[in-house]
Amino acid sequence: MLWVVPLKEKTLAQRDIIEAAIVCVETEGETALGVNRVARELGITPPSIYKHVESGAALRRLVALEIWQRFLTVCCRSIEGIGDASVLLKTVAHTARKFARSHPELYRIMTAIPLQPAEPDCASTVQSIVAFYRRVLHPYKFTESETIHAMRILNAAFYGFVATEQAGLLTLEPSTEESYDRMINALIQAIQYIRQ
Repeated sequence: MLWVVPLKEKTLAQRDIIEAAIVCVETEGETALGVNRVARELGITPPSIYKHVESGAALRRLVALEIWQRFLTVCCRSIEGIGDASVLLKTVAHTARKFARSHPELYRIMTAIPLQPAEPDCASTVQSIVAFYRRVLHPYKFTESETIHAMRILNAAFYGFVATEQAGLLTLEPSTEESYDRMINALIQAIQYIRQ
């Protein structure tokens, strides 16, 4: 009896493409996030990818959404068992920065794609982000709109600091560690005034 080994192109799934794209980015940088490069990584031809992903832009978007899910998983694990409001915020801030430092290329892709809650492919990720922040901000007993205000403030501070740091613009002494800690402490104070 003759055994036929299934061709990768026939068994290829969108998940395989996303995983291969992330590997390419992690090893070669953001410029490796393209249909041709990912096809080479999988050992297939580019047209095979287009059966599962409509364009290079769609591939980038799928990768960004996957990175967001991985980032949220890391963040959720980091706050397990924490109830204190200040400790929660400090933990999230340091987890976000650590993720950005460990995966700078993935972080740049993740934060470069705007997530629109009305778009079907983004909706579940947006809901997961909001649910995560509801958990982090629960001790403050915020309303829904106050939670959104707090999310925006925190994200702008975390991502702004990280982007400035990654761009090499923080060159003065003292250390950026001290500045980041001071920013977090200031944010903890500021968050309490959202209701006023």
